[in-house]
Amino acid sequence: MFARSLKAVATRGVPRVAATAAVSRAVHQTASPSSPNALPRWRRGLQVFGRVTLVSIIGTVGTFIYITQSQRHPGPQEPFDPEKKTVVILGSGWAATSMLKNMDTEDYNVVVVSPRNYFLFSPLLPSVAVGTLEARSIMQSIRYIARHKARKVAIYEAEALNVDPHKKLVTIEDTSEIKGSIDHITIPYDILVYAIGAETQTFGIPGVKEHSCFLKEIPDAEKLRERVMDCIESAAFPDQSQEEVDRLMHMVIVGGGPTGIEFAGELHDFLQDDLRAWYPELADKLKITLVEALPNVLPMFSRELIQYTESTFKQQNIEILTKTMVKEVKDRTVVVKNERGQNEEIPFGLLVWAAGNVSRKITRDLMASLPKDQTNRRGLLVDDYMRLLGAEDIYAIGDCTATSYAPTAQVASQQGIYLSRLLSQLAKKEKLEARLKELRAQKDSSGVGAANPEEVENTVKQLNKASKIRPFAYSHQGSLAYIGSDKAIADLPLFNGNFASGGVATFLFWRSAYLSTLFSLRNRTLVLSDWMKVKIFGRDVARESRYL
Repeated sequence: MFARSLKAVATRGVPRVAATAAVSRAVHQTASPSSPNALPRWRRGLQVFGRVTLVSIIGTVGTFIYITQSQRHPGPQEPFDPEKKTVVILGSGWAATSMLKNMDTEDYNVVVVSPRNYFLFSPLLPSVAVGTLEARSIMQSIRYIARHKARKVAIYEAEALNVDPHKKLVTIEDTSEIKGSIDHITIPYDILVYAIGAETQTFGIPGVKEHSCFLKEIPDAEKLRERVMDCIESAAFPDQSQEEVDRLMHMVIVGGGPTGIEFAGELHDFLQDDLRAWYPELADKLKITLVEALPNVLPMFSRELIQYTESTFKQQNIEILTKTMVKEVKDRTVVVKNERGQNEEIPFGLLVWAAGNVSRKITRDLMASLPKDQTNRRGLLVDDYMRLLGAEDIYAIGDCTATSYAPTAQVASQQGIYLSRLLSQLAKKEKLEARLKELRAQKDSSGVGAANPEEVENTVKQLNKASKIRPFAYSHQGSLAYIGSDKAIADLPLFNGNFASGGVATFLFWRSAYLSTLFSLRNRTLVLSDWMKVKIFGRDVARESRYL
């Protein structure tokens, strides 16, 4: 039909302009949407959207597979160089791991000593204690980080027993159940990075170690999860008295910091989401009490967020006892001194102790070996460059130090990153000093200096720049805490002030912030899948048999 139209136009001798217009009309009619072979506009748009979505999915999956496989198969590494200095890192916490991750191992031989061979993302530890997350989802092998460095990093799973700052020696011991013929050695160091961390503070209160559960390491969270289920199953035992059921279902948390608050929130979610479904007869019996010696909880947050947390806990029937000090922990009761100054005995089924840090024994021994300079019982004293006072070539970072900063993961992480850059700058400075000495030593055959003056001048400028070492400066990125019922609080620095936020939107921000802070794609994937599993199936209330 289209051909016949063109032919008719041509045979009638229509002028060229008219013929062109006729051709355009014919083409338009042929390509018109009214043609039976043409698709509606919405279907064409749907096709384009489907193709773009398919390409995006294929690209995302391909990128995910590429990254995971490249991380699983690291390349070859340079061997130890006997001409380079040896840096010994004690610990595998936030400070030590952040330093190792950002450190250029081409400048040093690196040895890591830690009783655990993994890094623990401690802010999500309360989620492990109630089954929201699995333990391995927030663990990352130190060997994974070390294996991706340019030079080989030696990893020793051992506990440091003693540091001799005068002879530059560290004594370590294998504390695992299965040991080889050698389980106790002393290793030398040129530079020691002391990031041993701290242990839970009990303040010498009787019964705390014997009758409380801590929340600092993975075994603590797993024990706590087991004890929670113990209390619930014991309360469900037949012919249990009402008084005993009330005691077993009473969970007491000592410590109003982020750890205690987040565990209280997670425990409340377990009650609402799972306990009511699987233990309906006990759901209304669960009682959560938070004990804090200070006038209010979360002292690092703004006043409005403290009030928001307290009002949220009140809605969740979580009791907060402020200005209350623990005097003694017994097998089934805790003795406290309330705000009226009266002693009160509170029965409990489970007591969680999350009340601060104290120096480890090895840290106290190191302080004792430097009595003139280490005079603070709270921790190791360092200068503005994280150098240990009274000792050469020892740097201390993290919770083991006594600085003006709070002992948080954020502070320790920034200290580790700073120290990695400082050591790289020192290595560069030593290289430039050696190069300058070599240039100045060059002479021609007549004994006159033969070095290029421009090269000498350029080296001097680089050396002066490398010699300008900046002290450590902490940059506060804000504080986050989960408070249960899919709500969180955030206290973030904004310009010259603070931005305080709380609620469901802040909870989504809290999750995204922690997800992005995890050390590897593997951790992010596992944590995200755990959250999805809990949302779909709920938390698992089953447990492995203790009698196999």
